[in-house]
Amino acid sequence: MTTDTTASSPIAPPTFGPRLPLLTGAVFLVTLACGIAQLAHRPLYDAVVRDAAHIDNGQWYRLVTAMFFQDGWAPGLVSNLILLAIFGTIAERAFGRWRWAILYFVCGWFGQLMSYLWLNPVGAGNSMCVAGLAGGLSTFILLSSRRYGFTPPLQLRITAFIIPALAIVSTALHDNHGLPCLLGMLLAYFLLPTSQSSGD
Repeated sequence: MTTDTTASSPIAPPTFGPRLPLLTGAVFLVTLACGIAQLAHRPLYDAVVRDAAHIDNGQWYRLVTAMFFQDGWAPGLVSNLILLAIFGTIAERAFGRWRWAILYFVCGWFGQLMSYLWLNPVGAGNSMCVAGLAGGLSTFILLSSRRYGFTPPLQLRITAFIIPALAIVSTALHDNHGLPCLLGMLLAYFLLPTSQSSGD
């Protein structure tokens, strides 16, 4: 008679999403296309960037379009796409697609809104979306032992504690990545699947 130890295995973490990160790939390609278009036609950026003066005049769509363009231009595009590929792939496996979409777009939009209202009224980038995914993964790691019987490696647990600390410091310094990261942690608490069958 054998005993199933999968749930408590220190090697195989719980995964609830699809093996292929198709949603991450789709958002990656859309963001890449927007970045290339921005580099090819620089005035495009001025029409979509988060700009408080234009938003005050009713151009609220900028709180959405700013999630797909980059105020860091080519270097910002490359670095943000790398982060999206890494965190997006892991988060899609951990949460599944529809939970991934909530974390990415709700946290990203929240970051744009808070930047407009308080932190940084002009700018653009998908890094705040990725910050939401990072916050969500932090919660996933911290709760894995209690919810799924899986104990993540010590390095991951340390990282999961460091992420909210950095998010708080970031917010105190008026960096606009802290708040979406903290929101990602909060949302993930309610979004985490309760069992393997509840994923995509």
